[in-house]
Amino acid sequence: MKKFLEGSQAIAETIKLIKPEVIGAYPITPQTHIVEDLAKLKADGKADFEYVRAESEFAAASIVLGASAAGSRVYTATSSQGLLLMTEVVFNIAGMRLPVVMTCANRGVSAPITIWNDHQDAMTVRDAGWVMLFAENLQEAVDLHLVAYKVAEKRNVPVMVNVDGFVLTHTYEPVEIPTQGEVNKFLPKYKPAKGTYLDTKAPRSFGAFATPPDYLEIRQELHEAVKGSGKLIQKEIKAWNRIFKKDKVNGKARESGLGQKEKIKKGKKLIDNGLVEYYGSSNPETIFIAMGSMAGTVKHYLDNNKGRAGVLKIRSFRPLPQEEILAVLKKAKYVAVLDKSISLGEEGILAREIKAMGKDKIKGKVQSFVVGLGGRDITDKTFDSIITEIKGKDEGEKFIG
Repeated sequence: MKKFLEGSQAIAETIKLIKPEVIGAYPITPQTHIVEDLAKLKADGKADFEYVRAESEFAAASIVLGASAAGSRVYTATSSQGLLLMTEVVFNIAGMRLPVVMTCANRGVSAPITIWNDHQDAMTVRDAGWVMLFAENLQEAVDLHLVAYKVAEKRNVPVMVNVDGFVLTHTYEPVEIPTQGEVNKFLPKYKPAKGTYLDTKAPRSFGAFATPPDYLEIRQELHEAVKGSGKLIQKEIKAWNRIFKKDKVNGKARESGLGQKEKIKKGKKLIDNGLVEYYGSSNPETIFIAMGSMAGTVKHYLDNNKGRAGVLKIRSFRPLPQEEILAVLKKAKYVAVLDKSISLGEEGILAREIKAMGKDKIKGKVQSFVVGLGGRDITDKTFDSIITEIKGKDEGEKFIG
């Protein structure tokens, strides 16, 4: 059913359809509306999950860790300082190979205090061992949560779905909410395999003490599980599209926010393989790289400009799909990496990774542009400035206001 919903409400309705057994909840702006809406669904008798109000984000993460270890499908959400408070548990969830799904309503971190959006929170825990997905709009946010559970439960790795705070969580968009039948067909009731959860009849330990001869191999297994999840993400996106597109609304075919498509839209080339999406000129001179809602801002800019430019949207940051990224970038003369975060003392975090993978493989100039920190507006003038800057001789990182 197509609805006009606030982003947080759309996410909450999707989680209800997914039917987690346990939700660990602690409010923090701009994530609060998600757990508030879930609490109301529970109070109104529209959901039967166990809703546990925690005393902190650390506790909320610990609740879902324990429930997942006991064999339950679980959910939690957080933002900014809350995610940082969870850090110890976030690492433990991954290390224990628990299929936890969490929404991060991305927000800048202190100090100074900001409640507005950037990606510094998620980037701070990027090495914890979670699959990390970024939504451009509300339809992607809905669909990515469904894919997240499928990937988490098939590979026994946690998944973080990132949605830009306020930009997505507090704005309203038309969004297709799937039916319960569609969700059930794509994501059956969770039945963890024997030996992957706590069982009094077959006792085992999670996160036990590891000596030096064992620790390296355990971490390598987690690394390979996350790194190898890209193909599964693509497979499950295809599976979801097959189910979702079968039904029609008002005689029109439905389309999820995720892709496996190639077409011309508004005179621009659109290619979407699930992990990344390219939109823009068929023969671009400049390619912007963006994650989250910023990709939509770049698309708007491209639609109003006739230059040879395009935008490569990274939907999957972990694993980072190197082959797919390089296939788009290899012929570009200029590559402007737009980061809503920075490794202080270094440069934009995504830019550093693009440069590392593109060494001797990307012919053009790759430059780091740090934008939108603390919710700073990103406008057409921002992109005009970037196009001017990247054609200059300076190759160092640039903060563009």
